[in-house]
Amino acid sequence: MTTLFSALDWRAMSQEARDLGLNNGVAVPGSVDMAAGWEQRSAEVRKRFPDQLDLRYGPRERNRIDFLKAGEEAPTLLFIHGGYWQARAKEVFTIFAEGPMAHDINVALIGYTLAPEATLDEIVGEIHAGIDFLAAQLPALGAAPGGIVVSGWSAGGHLTAMALSHPKVKAGLAISGIFDLEPIRHSYLNEKLRADEATSRRNSPVMQEGGPLKPLSLVVGSAELPLLRKQTADFAGHRARYGLPVTYEEIPDANHFTIMYEMMSPRGRITTLIRQLFDRTTG
Repeated sequence: MTTLFSALDWRAMSQEARDLGLNNGVAVPGSVDMAAGWEQRSAEVRKRFPDQLDLRYGPRERNRIDFLKAGEEAPTLLFIHGGYWQARAKEVFTIFAEGPMAHDINVALIGYTLAPEATLDEIVGEIHAGIDFLAAQLPALGAAPGGIVVSGWSAGGHLTAMALSHPKVKAGLAISGIFDLEPIRHSYLNEKLRADEATSRRNSPVMQEGGPLKPLSLVVGSAELPLLRKQTADFAGHRARYGLPVTYEEIPDANHFTIMYEMMSPRGRITTLIRQLFDRTTG
């Protein structure tokens, strides 16, 4: 029997149950090998698009953007990687540019400083600085001017929601994101994140009154951990209550890792949603 989201309360869970309820690596056997395969395939994609890699947008080592050009005057998607703000890198995810690029959409992938070397506030600030840089560079890169669409997976889904307020961002698509940081703050993940209550509330989109009046698509896998599915459902409800443009859907049978294949494929559901966001915001 499926547990109703309304019955899920992380506060009532034991520490062990809460930690396991947020641990995607344990929940998805083989996820380490899966991500290693992504990184290998991403290296091959990077070899095909060597001209605009590691464009520096800030002073720190990971303040770099890879820009993969699909065509002249094409629109641009910015992708933000996941890893609970403390792991992984943009180079793991290049392979997922293939879906959007098949439809003449440029894909930029942004790196950012990881916790504990950076706080949540600093990470959000780096994403905004990267958007400043990328938007200014679009004409020189041969891309269409006029704003970008942002997407991200897991922690990148959270950063997508936080980036929606940037004036150069016109829409977003958050994949399996985190939108309430309070359960994160009370889990094993906060050992490196080191967020206090004020930081958590300041950076939790679901705790804000209202939000940016821009289209946001929210997706999560039906086979993901219930606490994480609830994060996306709750945030969709939050935006709907404030009359903000939002769509919500669960990808059937997808877990936290296999959901990304819906972006890798030109015919994948996430690729389709990205195309729809560009259609809604172009012109």
